[in-house]
Amino acid sequence: MNVPTQNSSLLAGPGSRNEQTRRHNLSTILTTVHHGGPHSRAELTRLTGLNRSTIGALTSELTNAGLVFESAALEAGTVGRPSPMVNPRSDVVALAINPDIDAIEVGAVGLGGEVLARARRATDHIPTPDEALEIAVELVGEIRSQLGRTTRIVGAGAAVPGLVHAHTGVIARAPHLHWEDVSWAEQLSSALGLTVYVGNDAAVAVVAVAVFGAGQGATNLMYLNGSASGIGGGVIAGGSKLVGAEGFAGELGHTLVTSNGVACHCGRRGCLETEVNMDRLHEAARASGIATADAVESMATAIGPFAAEVDREADMLAFGIANLISVFNPDAVVLGGFLGNLYSARQERIRAGVLADAFSPLGDNLKIEPAVLGDEVVLVGAAELVFAPLLHDPIGWLSKS
Repeated sequence: MNVPTQNSSLLAGPGSRNEQTRRHNLSTILTTVHHGGPHSRAELTRLTGLNRSTIGALTSELTNAGLVFESAALEAGTVGRPSPMVNPRSDVVALAINPDIDAIEVGAVGLGGEVLARARRATDHIPTPDEALEIAVELVGEIRSQLGRTTRIVGAGAAVPGLVHAHTGVIARAPHLHWEDVSWAEQLSSALGLTVYVGNDAAVAVVAVAVFGAGQGATNLMYLNGSASGIGGGVIAGGSKLVGAEGFAGELGHTLVTSNGVACHCGRRGCLETEVNMDRLHEAARASGIATADAVESMATAIGPFAAEVDREADMLAFGIANLISVFNPDAVVLGGFLGNLYSARQERIRAGVLADAFSPLGDNLKIEPAVLGDEVVLVGAAELVFAPLLHDPIGWLSKS
């Protein structure tokens, strides 16, 4: 299955009075309530510049399509007749699948971005594509049994820690999983009987961060995520996700931070993901008598070799961020996974390091924040792969499904 490149703007944009742009206006309304939650008709009128009768006709059409529902409410601070609230239908659902080196996770995400159900299965070895597929299908079955009778599953999105061809969904290379040239979208689609989209895990997560998380309001955003599979990233530039020629843009974990560093699977030494690394944190924690399971949560109170490693990784992260903001000049940098914990533990040190190493004045007004969506960010991002074509052309998309 082809995957959407999502290099168009993530923003709803203004409405249009031209009747030939009806589909655009439907997209604007649905995108607004999906990303921003319930809005009254009056609010939609103000945001889009369309008149009330047009908003009424558009919301009615989306209601008849089963994508939104209206509820009566009176706007705060106003008098008169209630202005109907337009709500996204959370029973319009995208399945989200995230295979990793130690587990497979599946979630159900409704319009509006809420994770309705989750299921996870740990593995005692790195799963092969076939093993991951089998587990994912079983977990989807568990998820489906938890959903209500009115649920309409509109597709599935898979977030994979690797390089994914944007237009085919073929996983070109997932080095930590040891997968190469895997047509996982096609295989999942056949097994589930659904349209399936596949994307890089951090690259889809940046969309979730931009529209639902700590990056809301930032039109130029950089996201870095640290996990057992290394460091991935994604970039929003001018309100659009940076995709690249083949869909491989955003491999921010392979930014060089030291020429004398550890060998990376990419063939170089000193990449950000080998120098800021969960395994190295775990090793230092064990040397300080701290259980591996407690390492990430213990960084703020680290002692001994563990404290030294936390400081070293904080410095490397700061240097990596300084390098990257010189390229992308973002409004904000959001840190997910264990990077968020590292920033919380060494916030002043990292901030000072970025300011010291950045090309002035690029770091002066930069916001650095930990992700607020927690471990749901990848699932929400994977679901956005599914929702993107639906949001772009709600009625046209449904007529083809």
